[in-house]
Amino acid sequence: MNPSEPLRLHDTVRLSAQGLAKVLGDLEARVMRVVWDLARPVAARTVHERVLAEHSVAIHTVITVLNKLVDKGLLRRAKRGELLHYEACLSEEEFRTQASRRLMEGILSFGPEAVTASFVDVLADRDPAQLAELARLVERRIREQEGRG
Repeated sequence: MNPSEPLRLHDTVRLSAQGLAKVLGDLEARVMRVVWDLARPVAARTVHERVLAEHSVAIHTVITVLNKLVDKGLLRRAKRGELLHYEACLSEEEFRTQASRRLMEGILSFGPEAVTASFVDVLADRDPAQLAELARLVERRIREQEGRG
């Protein structure tokens, strides 16, 4: 998958979930974490063993999740010897960037003014340094757009 291609994710966001599980299922997020951490093509059994260390799950369930992630364009699989091996199509950073962008596009459908104000307020409460970084990014983007106009 090309990092500029849109992700094939469900349109559901689970606000109560943690991290990647907000846009992936909990088990999908665990599987992706293992694949990213290993940073090489990996057999389903290896993924299962790593996931099993934190979460009780059958190997067939992990294989089903791996194949769903292939269908979504997040993983690719290739046969090595007798086994299928899976590897990430995107780095975790590329995935987070694409998923965040898609999420923001969906959120902005509520109305840009309300969303922007809420975003700034939440960011100011949680991380004032990130708010300053946001201001820097906004200024840079404005300068870039003025340079094109």
